Amino acid sequence: MQLPDFRGLIDRMLEEIPAEYLEGIAGVDVSPRTVPHPDRAGVYTMGECIPIDAGASGDQAPSHVVLYFGSFRALASDRPDFDWRAEAWETLTHELRHHLEWRAHEQGLEEYDRAAEEGFARADAEPFDPLFYLGGEKVATGTYQVDDDVFFDRVVRERPRVVEFEWRGRRFRAPVPDGPLPLYVVLDGLTEPPPGDAILVLRRKPSLLDFFRRARRVTERAVEVEPLG
Repeated sequence: MQLPDFRGLIDRMLEEIPAEYLEGIAGVDVSPRTVPHPDRAGVYTMGECIPIDAGASGDQAPSHVVLYFGSFRALASDRPDFDWRAEAWETLTHELRHHLEWRAHEQGLEEYDRAAEEGFARADAEPFDPLFYLGGEKVATGTYQVDDDVFFDRVVRERPRVVEFEWRGRRFRAPVPDGPLPLYVVLDGLTEPPPGDAILVLRRKPSLLDFFRRARRVTERAVEVEPLG
């Protein structure tokens, strides 16, 4: 896809978005820039919601949205199945949600973005906040999703021998390997697994120290799950 085609795609998408979701948006522009992550190879900034007047608040808080065509093109060059429309729609609506939450003084998307950043650190075997996934999307009771990874959150007093859980309407049992808590157990053998990792997180009851969460090394083990029934 070329830059003029991408601009036309974004213009057509804006026509599909209800006007109330665009209130306070001073403009949606497409930049030719490529914005790579400063530390992580293959990760790019696809778009930004830029506050225009940091002193404004509520309905008077305008924003400017920018989508980076070069970042889209860089990702497309690495992914044969890259879906330009789906990625553009996800990025555009993501940045519009940033604008709406900023006007409403909410922080849900900010927490999700932080969770995604911590997920990159985990994927690169760097220290990370063990509870970062709690800032992701809650897809079921005790189950969270951050990008392509799904986390099954379990609070325990001590490490159990096995854990049962549900995924896509089916029950599974997972053996629990040795390791200190919090323990990340990567679940292999799921029926219809998520695009990324499925991870059982075993942790103790939250304490006061959890208000001061810091990056740390976390023990991670992989196990084969057993379907039940």
